[in-house]
Amino acid sequence: MPVPESATVAAELRTAMGKLTRRVKLEDQMPLGQVAVLGALDRSGAMTTSELALDQRVRPQSMARAVGLLMEQGLITRRAHPTDGRKSLVELSAAGRRLLEETRGRRADWLAEAIEAELTGKERELLARAIGLVERLAAH
Repeated sequence: MPVPESATVAAELRTAMGKLTRRVKLEDQMPLGQVAVLGALDRSGAMTTSELALDQRVRPQSMARAVGLLMEQGLITRRAHPTDGRKSLVELSAAGRRLLEETRGRRADWLAEAIEAELTGKERELLARAIGLVERLAAH
């Protein structure tokens, strides 16, 4: 079997990963943008609304609305910035952390069920080995 062209593999991998990511995110029970904000705060810690907007590549006004909604739901809290009195930091609340963990759990459960239902034992072994390759590409 001939070795496929790297450009072809890249396009097919990007498409397949995009489809899988979108499907897994259907397990979310809140708007995708709000889950993304909670995830960013979990990964990076407390941030200003402007930093969150940059991180999520949205306008500061849009992020301010998202932060307001998340605060109303008790999923994030606001505190004074330690070095700049004009700014405040937002961070995950305990409820926000629990919701994020539940969301990640639902995503992982769906994916595990799909793997079990759709793949043979040999295919699961192949997929497990391929994870290391994808990790290497992500670190490039």
